[in-house]
Amino acid sequence: MLWYWKKVGAKRIIEFVLLTVFAIFFAGPLLNLLVLAFSEKWNYPDVLPEAWGFKWWNFVLAKDDIVSSISLSFFIAAIVTALSIVICIPAAYAFARIQFPLKRMFLFSFLLTHAFPKMGLYVSIAVLFYRIGLMNTLLGVVLIHMINVLMFMTWIPTASFRNVHRAQEESARDVGASPFRVFRSITLPMAMPGIMVASVFTFLNSLDEAQGTFLVGIPDFKTMPIVMYSIISDFPSSAGAVFSIILTLPTILLLLAAQRLVSADVLASGFQTK
Repeated sequence: MLWYWKKVGAKRIIEFVLLTVFAIFFAGPLLNLLVLAFSEKWNYPDVLPEAWGFKWWNFVLAKDDIVSSISLSFFIAAIVTALSIVICIPAAYAFARIQFPLKRMFLFSFLLTHAFPKMGLYVSIAVLFYRIGLMNTLLGVVLIHMINVLMFMTWIPTASFRNVHRAQEESARDVGASPFRVFRSITLPMAMPGIMVASVFTFLNSLDEAQGTFLVGIPDFKTMPIVMYSIISDFPSSAGAVFSIILTLPTILLLLAAQRLVSADVLASGFQTK
């Protein structure tokens, strides 16, 4: 045993143990959700369910309000992502390429929505929306979601545009390319991985938003997180597990896709101000 310890190295063994503990800590709740979602009869202190099946999946998917909340959540998230791209990408390019007074202050201001308790911020916005007639409207819900994702759609694309070397753009200009063609053919494609990652974060953040939607959109706009609260409180935990999987699965898939698009160093650079 001592020989094996010396051969492998104490450091490698400690790293393996820490990685195993992290994997259990991360995958344990997800595994419990999967087991709970497909269990039809599971009594304490049994380790595994006595009966398996799709009872609670049928229960959740048979409810019209749940299916409509899922569709509404994805619809709102798609609108928020599209509008954020249209508004924030030009701003990100300006932050990356143009020097103007108070640039760092303006860039830092996008962080303010995450610097204070969200409920207090949302209540203040809800009071304003009530005065201008945006309460219980689709536009009001979209705007409250966009306020919460401006940081992702500005900071990460800004870093992506900064990583495009000016020499590449200048070479294209030297051979006669117009500024718009340089942006379309060189700058935008090279910055696209960062933009895609920011879009994924924006989509997921909108998909999981609950507090702002509750204050501004109730009673007509009930998204997945809001309906999930009522399911957890009014129905058995197995039904909540099914809905949690429906809500979590897109997050896992999109984050895996984002991880393939851009490295951690590039992503980290999106949260730096220069």
